[in-house]
Amino acid sequence: MPLRWRLALVFALGTALVIAVAGFLFLQRLTAGLDASLEATLRAQADAEVVRLAARGPLPPLPPPSARDPDGGLGTGAGAERVAQVLAPDGRLLAFTDGAGRRPLADDEQVRAATRSTVGFTTSVEGQEYRMLAVSASNDDKPVVVVVGSSTRLADAATTHSRNALLLGGPPAVVAAGLGAYWLAGSALRPVDRMRRRLTEITEHDTGARLKTPATHDEVATLAATMNDVLDRLADALARQRGFALRAELELAGQPGRTREELAAAVAAAAQDTDRLIRLSEDLLMLSRTDEGRSVVRPERLAPAELLAAAVRAASSRAAPRKVRVRLQADEGVRMVADPDRLRQAVDNLLDNALRYAPDGSDVEVGLTVRGAEMDARAVIEVRDHGPGFPRAFLPLAFERFRRADAARSRHGGGAGLGLAIVRAIAQAHGGSATADNAPGGGARVRLEIPLASGATRL
Repeated sequence: MPLRWRLALVFALGTALVIAVAGFLFLQRLTAGLDASLEATLRAQADAEVVRLAARGPLPPLPPPSARDPDGGLGTGAGAERVAQVLAPDGRLLAFTDGAGRRPLADDEQVRAATRSTVGFTTSVEGQEYRMLAVSASNDDKPVVVVVGSSTRLADAATTHSRNALLLGGPPAVVAAGLGAYWLAGSALRPVDRMRRRLTEITEHDTGARLKTPATHDEVATLAATMNDVLDRLADALARQRGFALRAELELAGQPGRTREELAAAVAAAAQDTDRLIRLSEDLLMLSRTDEGRSVVRPERLAPAELLAAAVRAASSRAAPRKVRVRLQADEGVRMVADPDRLRQAVDNLLDNALRYAPDGSDVEVGLTVRGAEMDARAVIEVRDHGPGFPRAFLPLAFERFRRADAARSRHGGGAGLGLAIVRAIAQAHGGSATADNAPGGGARVRLEIPLASGATRL
């Protein structure tokens, strides 16, 4: 996943977490504040009723169910938002306000508890929830219990509206934070992207050019300066290697008594050393690109059997002096999407490796088969020699860079230990894989598996 998307995702998740935690704490504080306010209101209402009952005479009898007594012995209260009742210690209803109903709002256990201390509880009156408070009082020198209540409708509505606001406003805020982080990350990484493109141009076209160091004196400028230092050191190292090889050959050529043929051979050797250094530099450059996650393939539709046939013809000419036969067995109807140049490079590396260790007069076998079906189908390219095979301890390290087998597989010399590493990098760049083992009948065997239709993927 690109860095910009990762940063956007982290910012979005962080914003979501902050909103969730802050929203939860806000709702908790809001609920606690509303409960405290409601509790204070109930206590004030209960104290007022206690004072009123203590100051007036005996309560009038309850009106009949069909009558409306606005006074009710307690006054009108505050309509349906607030209710009040006066109960006897045995739970009988003595007086009530409009909306309180003729059924006692406190049960017998709550009434008995209220004679000893204040009791708070919640109940439902005509389908509406009320917060209740029961306290002891006296009327006409007789103990009574005052039950007052206040509707929780407004408090519940405030809590519900706040929760809905968080649920509706939270997702847009998370999306906005993610998009903002994506934009900011893009702005911050744009100089790095320009530097990457410039570095590609330098490594491919002009190895003497260098990155432009910004005058910002920040991390990007430091990175540019560091990359320039690395380019300088690489250029110096390659120049020293080329110069050393050429100088050695030319010094030998310049010794007295050398014939024309010896001079020509020295020049040819110097040219071969130069070509070897160029190939080594190109291999290291390709591996460095794969390490950076950059694509190294340009896929197109091709017939792998034709590509293998061309590679086998070229290898046969190199193997002829040692009478090594390179045999091909391929399914000519196979079609796939791959980079022909990179695939040929991988096959050539496998053939070079096989020819290097194949005994004189033996066979090197190249095969092409298809494994799987439909979208999972893979082309399997196998190269096998009949040499000593891979040492068992070397097999887990076969595809690592600068790894070479022991002397048993290196009688004819070898390269820098990058051949199989290049093969694996090319296979992975196509979304495939590479494996190495020893064949049951003897000899080394390397398989290259590449999806037929997936094309190239970034490493």
